[in-house]
Amino acid sequence: MKNLSFSSPANCLIHFNESLIEQSNSKEKKLPEILFITSYPNRQCGIATYSQDLINAIQDKFKTSYSIVVCALESTEKQTIYPPEVKYILQTAILTQYNELAVEINSNPNIKIVCVQHEFGLFSGSMGNYFLHLISLIKKPIITTFHTVLPNPDSQRKSLVQAIAALSTKVIVMTKSSANILVNDYAIENDKLIHIPHGTHLAKCCTTQPNKNYLRNKIVLSTFGLIGSGKSIETALDALPLIIKNFPNTLYLIIGKTHPAIIKNEGELYRKFLEEKVIALNLQNHVRFINKYVSLEELQDYLHYTTIYLFTSKDRYQAVSGTFAYAMASGCPIISTPIPHAKEMLNNKEGLIVDFQDANQLAKATMQLLSNAMLLEEMKLNGLHRISPTAWQNSAIAHINLFHKNMHAVQPELEYSLPEISLQHIQFLTTDKGIIQFASIAKPDYTS
Repeated sequence: MKNLSFSSPANCLIHFNESLIEQSNSKEKKLPEILFITSYPNRQCGIATYSQDLINAIQDKFKTSYSIVVCALESTEKQTIYPPEVKYILQTAILTQYNELAVEINSNPNIKIVCVQHEFGLFSGSMGNYFLHLISLIKKPIITTFHTVLPNPDSQRKSLVQAIAALSTKVIVMTKSSANILVNDYAIENDKLIHIPHGTHLAKCCTTQPNKNYLRNKIVLSTFGLIGSGKSIETALDALPLIIKNFPNTLYLIIGKTHPAIIKNEGELYRKFLEEKVIALNLQNHVRFINKYVSLEELQDYLHYTTIYLFTSKDRYQAVSGTFAYAMASGCPIISTPIPHAKEMLNNKEGLIVDFQDANQLAKATMQLLSNAMLLEEMKLNGLHRISPTAWQNSAIAHINLFHKNMHAVQPELEYSLPEISLQHIQFLTTDKGIIQFASIAKPDYTS
């Protein structure tokens, strides 16, 4: 990586990948660029994962129409190792770097549109208002995605959000309730808002069982994601004794490492609290901590074995959850607290909703599902049908259509990269006697 500094080396903003520049210069015609300003892997946070999944889907579908570049947000001086698409790095605590980034964006004719993933905690200043300073300087179309929308704002938050919306060409929200809050509580015009649901990976049909033998013949409950007290995992632990009394073969998986920001501020206090509660409730044989940041493939293995996914967040204003979406897309019946995402995606046909921090309700809901195998299967299939339109491929198309319509320059003709034709489903449905007439999602019904 070659560093070009606008000020001092300590305040370095731009990191160019030389091989990326050489490749682009070798082309006779540069593709128009979409610049994402976001946290990004290898930084570990939910928005970083969201952004990478979205960008990968866009590149997969539209790599001959647009080029994607990223400005990664950094909150620490420790240098994160980034993939080649990261062309810029912004140290969010240094206000002068916001000015330098705006100058670079405005002077680069190939950047046609800027897409910002907004969360108040990602940017410095009062309520993250350094971000407002940045977009006030950018002279390109700006699409802002709000990952958090808080109801009943005070005057400072309301003014800040209104200003962000005014400076943005469009604002993306992931739930209808978030759009309603922005209209009713922030007085933002509805035609400024675009609803694009949180994308998800659709689980592939498993023809063989994943290699996690210790989960076989278990009733598996699971929770995953970066761990912090907001997940209220203790609610699930408090519910377990009653569940185990009726279903002794239950195993609860807590999958994920502690959030890096929490490690920085308080260490492993919350995880130690959970471990002590496991011992106090005598749950050692029924709870397993998977204390690492798991890959998508390994996560889908765990979700394959999951009988019920428990989403116990106590954050009433958490608009969406990637973990919730991924579990639903993996065919897991879900019991969730009533965050907006859950209320829009679940009803009695796709899952159950219980009150915040109510272990008794959670235990009863879990036992209700475990007592009814037919209901569990119905919820699994209904959930898959409900979540499938939000696949990352569809999210990519929705985003590109939005970007395409709101560029100031003449838009290129969109070229879709179509997937290879697969006849695997025909093979699954064919026997030596003929073609099976019916299937349950991807599982042939041989009785038909």
